[in-house]
Parts: sequence; structure tokens; C-alpha cells
Amino acid sequence: MKTLRIGIIGAGGIVRLRHLPGLRQLPGIEIAAVSNSSLESARRFCEEFAPEAEVIAHWQDLATHPDLDIVWIGTTPHLHAITTITALEAGKHVFCQARMARDITEAREMLAASQVRPDLVTMLCPPPQGLDWDLWIRDLLAEKIVGNVRQIRLQSWNNHLGDDRDVHWRLKSDLSGKNMLSLGIHTEVIHRWLGRLTPTAAQSAIYSSGADLPEALTVLADLEGGAKAVLDFSGVYPGPVREQLEIIGSQSTLLCDYQAKEVRLSSGDTWQTLPPPTDKLRPWQVEADFIHAVRHPDAPRPHPNFADGVAYMEVVDRVWELLHPRG
Repeated sequence: MKTLRIGIIGAGGIVRLRHLPGLRQLPGIEIAAVSNSSLESARRFCEEFAPEAEVIAHWQDLATHPDLDIVWIGTTPHLHAITTITALEAGKHVFCQARMARDITEAREMLAASQVRPDLVTMLCPPPQGLDWDLWIRDLLAEKIVGNVRQIRLQSWNNHLGDDRDVHWRLKSDLSGKNMLSLGIHTEVIHRWLGRLTPTAAQSAIYSSGADLPEALTVLADLEGGAKAVLDFSGVYPGPVREQLEIIGSQSTLLCDYQAKEVRLSSGDTWQTLPPPTDKLRPWQVEADFIHAVRHPDAPRPHPNFADGVAYMEVVDRVWELLHPRG
């Protein structure tokens, strides 16, 4: 088995806590190079997590490094497009952290670059919300467990941005672009389960000095097939975290509670918790899926791919236009 040499650009929390453990479980993987926001932070990461890796000062040198097979991008969105395109042009497979890019223009440029090199595997990090239930929820909806879908309501309320530290990078457009709260990643889940969203109205609020992206956001949208959607987000909610998608049909309502890790069904005054069938559950194995596709060129390519990312970035772009109408 060939050893696959991975270079990491942006070695932040998501890489340390989620991706690195997943990669370490796989045979034939070497973390060969790391470039971070500063040379010192890259050194610290390597000392603790990857002592065998080469510390590289500039991401450009890592993305074009002749001895790497894969570039793993964990930066903030402002670097996703340029690092991805540079790595693809240098012949590297690319795994990129969500959100895909700063805006739809950059997302389409990433997709176009990947289409020039169809021999290279590209993948975006999927949202964890409902990922292990994915096959099961699709089956339930295909079986019309709720009847015909009429409405959906998403609540994504937390206090992740509501502390006294410096303004979070997710509230700065120079780093996040047009990405607002968890709009893009929840849209990706909705697209998989229920079809494409078309936003029709939006309102937002900013409370913190120095922020120029919303800390609260509400979106109205149409779904394929005629159902209506309300998507409600807050990063400054002073209460218990709520992460749930309610799918309201002609016969019953399905509630996917991501925080409680439960799926509940109601057709009256009470909720029934549905036990997931074990043969339909698929735990987090994102890193394994990507590496499998790299090793086996004829295998199905993993999702979300760059086309999936463009689809959710189109929603983000449309919401931005609704919030910032021209002339």
C-alpha cells in the first residue's frame, strides 16, 4: 500500500479535534507538512500532533510541494478558493473545510478547477448534523412517513458567538465572506433530504460592535415541490442549544433533534421517539471516505462534492442579496 502524504493548510480546532484523529486511524497515512496562520503556531501544532511533519511558512509552498499527494485545508473561508485552486493546479487531491468559499463566485471557480482535473478527488467537509442518520431519514421521507411535506422549520440557536472575547471570525466578512451563521451547512443537509431551497425573504440583526455579519438571521424559502421553509438562526441565544429540523407533512411531523440526537414523530398531541435501525446508521467516517476515493479511482466520489457546495453557496448568495438589495 502506498503511503499517502498529506499537507495541512490551517491546523485549527476542527483539524486537531476531528480530522486528525480520523486520519490517524487509517493505515498508510503520513502528515508530511503543515502550514498555519503563523510559523510559530505551525511549529506548536507539529510538536504536539505531528512531529514527523515539515513546518512550512507559506501556504503557497505547501500547496505546490512536489512530495505531497493531498492538501487538507482547514483555514477560514477567505483562503478556501485560492488554496484549493492552487493545490489542484499542482496535481493534489483536496479536502476542504466548510463553508466552501467566501461567495458564489469563488465557489464556482473551485468547481471549475476541479472539473479541469477530474482525476483528482475533491471533497468538502460535511456538517455533522444528522450525518449518521442520513440513509435512514432519506428512507423515512421516501416512505412518506409524514405524508406530503408541507412545511419545514429549522432552529439553530446557540451562544457560540455571545461571549466577551474579541469578535468571532465568523462575524467578519473579510474572513467569512458572505457566510452567515450555519446557513450554508444546514442548507446542505436540507438539500440532501428535501430538495433545493429558494430563499424568498430574510431579516438579520447585528449586536456587536466590530461585527459586519449577522448574529441572528431568519430566512423564508420555497422548497422543490411547493413546501415552505422557515430557517431561524442565532449565535447569541442565552439559553439551551437548539439544533433541530422539523419536517411537517400532511399526516404527521418528523422532528430531527440534532442536539438530543433523537428523531421523533408526532401525528397528535404526543411525540414518539423512533429508534434508528442499526443497519442504517453510519458513524462519522469522513476522512476514511475521502482516503478510500483517493486510493480507488473507480470508487464513487464522496459527498458533499464541489457541486453540492455550489448549490448551498447559491442559497447563501441569494440570502445576502435579500439582505443587501441593490439600488
